[in-house]
Amino acid sequence: MTTAFDFSAQDIDGQSRSLADYRGKVLLIVNVASRCGFTPQYTGLEKLWKDYADRGLVVLGFPCDQFGNQEPGDEAEIKNFCSLTYDVDFPLFAKIDVNGAQAHPLYKWLKEEKGGFLGIDAIKWNFTKFLVGRDGKVRKRYAPTDTPESLAKDIEAALA
Repeated sequence: MTTAFDFSAQDIDGQSRSLADYRGKVLLIVNVASRCGFTPQYTGLEKLWKDYADRGLVVLGFPCDQFGNQEPGDEAEIKNFCSLTYDVDFPLFAKIDVNGAQAHPLYKWLKEEKGGFLGIDAIKWNFTKFLVGRDGKVRKRYAPTDTPESLAKDIEAALA
């Protein structure tokens, strides 16, 4: 049986990080970008992280440049932008692909677990979100247009 905790990824500082480090937590996994119309969602994601971290929520940001070249910077630039512009301190990871042959294994698995609208599994745009329960299984997939604030009820249910 595969869970989110079976995967590893390189963090924004270039260190390998096992998602097993978050075992027993609720995860909100988001593909992010610095130059997207949805980029202001960083504010809401950071608020969720601050509001629910003590109850077991971890927001994980995975920068991706597959949509309109909206994440062109390297990891240092991404980290700097997120910190200075949105005061982000939830975990960020190195830039990855979420679609195609080079898609990160975590994202291949997430898409298999919760397909997209009309049965199309591909990630459509930046700020697609996956809510993962304490058991490591995907509970829900959200569209980029679903604001972080709108997820609070589902997050609270997952944390209960």
